[in-house]
Amino acid sequence: MGVRFGGIVALDSVTLDVSRGAIVGVIGPNGAGKTTLFNCISRIYPIEQGDILFDGRSLRALADHQVAGLGIARTFQNVALFDTMTVTENIMLGAHPHLGRRFLMHALRWLSAARAEAQLAEEVRDLVAVLDLTRVAHRCVSELPFATRKRVELGRALASNPRLLLLDEPAAGLNHVEVDELISLICTIAARFDLSVLLVEHHMGLVMRISHRVVALDFGRKIGDGTPAEVQANPDVVRAYLGSRA
Repeated sequence: MGVRFGGIVALDSVTLDVSRGAIVGVIGPNGAGKTTLFNCISRIYPIEQGDILFDGRSLRALADHQVAGLGIARTFQNVALFDTMTVTENIMLGAHPHLGRRFLMHALRWLSAARAEAQLAEEVRDLVAVLDLTRVAHRCVSELPFATRKRVELGRALASNPRLLLLDEPAAGLNHVEVDELISLICTIAARFDLSVLLVEHHMGLVMRISHRVVALDFGRKIGDGTPAEVQANPDVVRAYLGSRA
């Protein structure tokens, strides 16, 4: 995959695979191309070279909402929730890629439509419980601490029933205790919902503890790809983080 912004090469022939059920971490210094990679997969940015395949299907010509409908969901570095809505309402919004199909199927069958909505409400209640949000389910998200708001955003992503979950710096702004809780939560939801996870993160402890594989980027190029131990021992990765003298 290749992406340029004017004369700047944001991604230079980067390739990576995420196997079903795997957690893959993407690391690199600021400006390495990590968020650009996510924005290409999400179809926010166009790609100029190569392709992106999901279950063998090209994403290159799809719009962002079509990608969500295929089973790809993401969170963002900056939490963007509807502050005047409750936790439950925010999470329920995540189901919008599938709501159109539900309403179309049941438009002339009101009883079935009611059942579909009841099923959606039950699924959201389950998500709220898994994310330990039951006590605040009916509170406006503006009243909640930052770490809790990040779990709400995660719930909104999960509400779309994804098969691939993109997590963009989920540990940003969290303290040590909250990071430990996040590690446990990511592992729990990946197993419970049979998810593949692609994770961009600066918190090396988190990445190395939960990732099956780690991909390292620097100036838009892939400089490392392997197990956490292999990438930590990679001299190119060490130089990218610590400088040539290291």
